[in-house]
Amino acid sequence: MTQQPLAVALISGGLDSMVAAASAREAGFRLLALSVDYNQRHQVELAAAGRIARELGAERHVVLPLDLSAFGGSALTADIDVPKGGVGSDIPVTYVPARNTIFLSLALGWAEAAGARDLFIGVNALDYSGYPDCRPEFIAAFEGLAELATKAGVEGYPFRIHAPLQHMTKADIAREAARLGLDAGMSWSCYDPTPGGLHCGLCDSCRLRMKGFEEAGLADPTAYATRA
Repeated sequence: MTQQPLAVALISGGLDSMVAAASAREAGFRLLALSVDYNQRHQVELAAAGRIARELGAERHVVLPLDLSAFGGSALTADIDVPKGGVGSDIPVTYVPARNTIFLSLALGWAEAAGARDLFIGVNALDYSGYPDCRPEFIAAFEGLAELATKAGVEGYPFRIHAPLQHMTKADIAREAARLGLDAGMSWSCYDPTPGGLHCGLCDSCRLRMKGFEEAGLADPTAYATRA
């Protein structure tokens, strides 16, 4: 009997990464789960990532410490207020410089070491906050980079970067979570949790999550401190 192929799934703890990793499992991949502790202000998402990795049966879950607060430049890693006024058209201050490039590079390193050729990431280019590293062009470019930058790629064993949520709205993603039988309440989205452990309800991530469940016509299992 042929063993199922192995994939590295980036699991942040959010709804998108949970659905992307579950899509990998549904496609027949065995999972290696990678989360990055980059000293983000919403550390509670790492606990959610652990719950998700266990629920999806990941063979191993690595939480890799990489303190991006040493660089700053983002409301998630520096002493900058998280915007609460609504989703705008500009790239917001919650953008972490080159975050997905860094995370995919780490996932690529683990994939090559483990003999995996597939990486899964939960980026989304429709209902999102305008981050440049969520676009299809970025994913395609990184896939090309992976082929050039690795021993496996040079020897003719290229990597595939899977972004199964790329063209989904948040409502689509909420529906996909339900279809996959996932408990969306296990995931964490809020950038600025309350001291009591609630989603703030006002940051971009909360607003998009809330909007997704509403538009999908699904019950939202999230506990919000307030509703925008």
